Order: sequence, then C-alpha cells, then structure tokens
Amino acid sequence: MATGSAKARGRVHAQRAANSTAVSAAARAGFVARGVIYVLIGVISLRIALSDGGGKQADRGGAITEIAEKPFGTVLLWLLGVALAGMALWRLSEAAFGQAGPDGKKASKRAMAAGRFVFYGFVSYSVLSYAAGDEGSGSGSSDKSSQDVTAKALDWPGGQWIVAVAGIAVAAAGVWIAVRAIRHKFHKHLKMFEMSEKIRKTIDFLGMFGGAARGIVFAVAGVFAVAAAVQHKPGKAKGMDDTLRSFTETPAGPWLLVLIAVGLAAFGVFSWANARWRKV
Repeated sequence: MATGSAKARGRVHAQRAANSTAVSAAARAGFVARGVIYVLIGVISLRIALSDGGGKQADRGGAITEIAEKPFGTVLLWLLGVALAGMALWRLSEAAFGQAGPDGKKASKRAMAAGRFVFYGFVSYSVLSYAAGDEGSGSGSSDKSSQDVTAKALDWPGGQWIVAVAGIAVAAAGVWIAVRAIRHKFHKHLKMFEMSEKIRKTIDFLGMFGGAARGIVFAVAGVFAVAAAVQHKPGKAKGMDDTLRSFTETPAGPWLLVLIAVGLAAFGVFSWANARWRKV
C-alpha cells in the first residue's frame, strides 16, 4: 500500500512538473528556435531561387552554418540547441501526460508527441554537438543523408517495399500538414481570444500559407522516396535541399521556389507567434 501511495505521489509530482512554468517556458523557447531555423531555410531558398544561394544548403544544416558564421555564432548555436532541448522536453511531457485540450490524452496524440520528442531531441543534440566543435554534426547535407539511408534500406530484404511505404507515409504526412493548415486546424492550439482582429488575421495567413508550404515540401520529398524505391535508385531520394531546388525545374521556373521559400519563412514567423500564444 505504501509503495502504491508513493508511486501515486510520484506521478502527481511528475505531472505538476510537466505543467509547470518552467516546462511552458521551455516549449516557448523551442518555438522561437524552430522559427529561426525555418526563417533561415526560407531565406537561403530565396537566394537559391534568385541567384545561386551562395553555396548554402536550404535545410537545417544550411541554417546552422548560416548562424555559425555570424558574430557570436557559437553562443547563438548553444542558445538554439538548448531551446530545442526545451521543445523536446515539452513534447516528452505531452507523451507522458497528454496535450492541452479535451482530446489531448488520446493514445494517438501521445504517440505523435513521443515521435516529436525523439525528433527534437536529435535536432537539439546535432546543434549542440556542432556548437561544441563537431562540425560534422548538424551541418551535414540532408540530401546525402537521405540517399545513404535509402541505399542501406534498399539492400535489406523487401527493401523496395520498405522505402516505398516510408515515402508514401512522408508524402501523406505532407498532405495532412498542408490540409490542416489550410483548414486552420491550428486555431485549437492557440489562444485566439487574446489576439486583436488584425493580429488574428495575420496569424491566420501565416499559419495557412506557411503550413501549406511546409506540407508541400514534405509531400514532394515523399514522392521522390517512392521514385527511388520503384526505380531502385537511391540517388532519386532527396533531402530538403534538393527537394526545394527541384521546384526550380518546374514550368514555373524559380518563381515556384520563391513562393515556397516565402512560405517556409512565414512558417518560421508563425512559430514565433506560437511562442507567444500557444496553449502549453
């Protein structure tokens, strides 16, 4: 009985910690960091569309390199990595105790939070490793990583099916992200009642446009993975950088990439709005 009571008290204390001001602050810092990364990816993509991009990668690695080259870049990277660790911590608390809202404790919601915890934990580790001097961590090419992983997977028994299913899943996730953004599903996560009408309209536009652009990038990357599986060619798989560059090869030329680049930057600004108005 005493052991059961101690466990119950432990769960209560853990849940209180998850709902604490510190975890809330960590989540908001994480949204700021995510916004910085997406704004920089958008800026680099815009440079690629209008010139050559200055040799930068339009992905997380390119964003990290961009920050590192600025005055006090290492300090900024440490701050960014710690903020992303805060995002991971918040997602872990959601996985353990559920999200804010009436349906936040659903198993599917908690599973998604667990997946996001792993993702942001990895990104935080990569950024902090780079800041600590491991320049091979965090700034590597997303294209090379995608192709290497695809090549290994294709060598497994049933590898083509595995890669194809993974590509379909990524493409479906992209469509899901875009559709939810267009339908303004993000409203339920934000304190809309605290916003003025002008701010609400601005955030609606940023969330819809930015989320749709982000979803399109995911969807197209998924299609490339499926193509790599069908043709059994790892080189067909593309990371974020090559996926974004592929938009310049459409009949719209560089202007489609301009639109996507502005959309990704808009998603970054929308992330900053989440840092202020997100329900956490």
